[in-house]
Amino acid sequence: MPEATYNIDRDLDEAKAIADHLVPYVYEDQLYGTISGMFGSGNAPSLTIGALLLRLHRLHALESQLSAAQKAKLAAIDAQNESARKEWTIHYNDKLVQEGNSRLKMIDRYFSDCDEDPRTCANNYFPEANRRTIVEDIANALQSSGASNGDLTSAMRRIDSKLRRYAQPSDFVWATALQAAYPNDEYWWLYAKPPKVGAK
Repeated sequence: MPEATYNIDRDLDEAKAIADHLVPYVYEDQLYGTISGMFGSGNAPSLTIGALLLRLHRLHALESQLSAAQKAKLAAIDAQNESARKEWTIHYNDKLVQEGNSRLKMIDRYFSDCDEDPRTCANNYFPEANRRTIVEDIANALQSSGASNGDLTSAMRRIDSKLRRYAQPSDFVWATALQAAYPNDEYWWLYAKPPKVGAK
């Protein structure tokens, strides 16, 4: 899990790889695209707008730690993302809503797995925290562009209500280097996790 040992250069490289493939991805049907080439098999990030927004969010939050060359690379990635968003606005926003709902459904399935086997709940939490964070970045992007989606917002509230029942307050669950990018009041699920349940 990259968030456990954060590396700015890796985030920049992954963001650049996603941004380079935004077109034609943004107007194609596939929701979870793949990136081949510079990443070893199994190590490439998913090609989604949400995966890009996740990286842009934390890179901007940590911008004071970036070198001049890293800042220039980030600015170029921002420009690619903004260009795709402006040229394909409807497709871009539709894809965001589709991705947000898809990731929330995956979190909902996680709750079912927890109910079936509570011992797996704590061990399998980190991908769900990542998904919920991406959905937050998606919702923020839609809101900032005046395209908020009521159904997505309602689904987020339902998932959060369940999430609060499964997770208990804890220390920040990702690498300490990322904590400045994720204040507790907005990203509370990164300061919570399900308790470990002993084997019967």
